[in-house]
Amino acid sequence: MLRKITAAYTLALMSLIVVLGSCKKEYDSIEAIDDTVIQKYIKANNITATKDTTGFYYQVVSQGDTGEFFKTTDSVFYHVAVKSLANGTVYYTDPATNILANYVGYASQLVTVNIPAIRTSMLALKPGGVARIFLPSYLAFGRNGFANINVPPNEVIDLVVTTWPERTRPTVEDRLIREFIASKNITGMVKHPSGVYYAISAPGAGDQTINLRSSLTYNFTGKTLEGVTFDTSTDGKLVSSLSTLIKGWQEVLPLLKKGGKVRMLIPSALAYGERGSNSGTLANTVLDFEVEILDVAN
Repeated sequence: MLRKITAAYTLALMSLIVVLGSCKKEYDSIEAIDDTVIQKYIKANNITATKDTTGFYYQVVSQGDTGEFFKTTDSVFYHVAVKSLANGTVYYTDPATNILANYVGYASQLVTVNIPAIRTSMLALKPGGVARIFLPSYLAFGRNGFANINVPPNEVIDLVVTTWPERTRPTVEDRLIREFIASKNITGMVKHPSGVYYAISAPGAGDQTINLRSSLTYNFTGKTLEGVTFDTSTDGKLVSSLSTLIKGWQEVLPLLKKGGKVRMLIPSALAYGERGSNSGTLANTVLDFEVEILDVAN
C-alpha cells in the first residue's frame, strides 16, 4: 500500500514539474516574441535605441538642457503618452497642462500600474529631455492587458516620457499660463505679484471696497486650461465672504468694486493646491475663472 502511495505521489510530482516547465517555456517564448517585434520595429524605422538589462529598449529623443543628468533624488515634472507599437492606437496621454510630479526614484506609476522603465529612462535625460520607451508586454500591462485604458493582452507598448525643463511647480505653471495666454490670443492680462494672471474687463464702481471681510454676491464660471467647465453659477444668488474663497480670488478681487468683471488664471498653489477641492478633484491644477461682482457688503 505504501509503495502505491509513494508511486502515485512521485507521478503527481513529476506531472507538476512538467506543467511548471511548460509554463516557463511559454513565458520565455513571450519574451522572445516581444523582443523580436521590438527589434524589427527599431530596425525598420532606423531608430537608435539602448536595451536595458530588464528587456525594454529606450531612445533618447532629446537629452534636455545643458544641466546635469537626473538623479534618483531629483524632483521631476513630466507627462506621458502611451500607444500600441503594432498599430499606433493611442491608449493614454496626459493633457499638456497635466503635470505629473515625483522624485525620479519613484517616477514609475502610470495609471496605477507600476512601470519601472519610466524611472530608468529618466536617468538618461536632463530637465526638458524626452525619452521613447519600447516596452515588451511582460514589462508593461502583461497577459491581462489593462481594461481601464483599453490595452489588450500581451500588447507591446510605445511610451513617450517628456520631462519639463523647470525644477519647481510654480515655474512650470507660470510657463503653462503664459503659453495658454499666447495660444488663445488673450489680451490685457497682467501678472499679479502673487502669481495670478488677470484681466479686468470692468473695474466696477461705488464706495464699497472689497476686502477679506466683504460679503460678495457674484456670478462665476471656473474651467481648466483644457476648457472643461468644473463649476459655474450665473443666477446672481451666490453669496460668500471673500475670506472663505480661494487664495487667488483673495489676491485679485480687492482690485474690483460692485459691477466689476475679471478673468483670472490661477496657479494651483493659489487655487486648490495639492489636496484638491472638497470633491477631491482639481489637485495641482491651474484654473481659469471669470467672475462678476454683483454686490459688495462690508
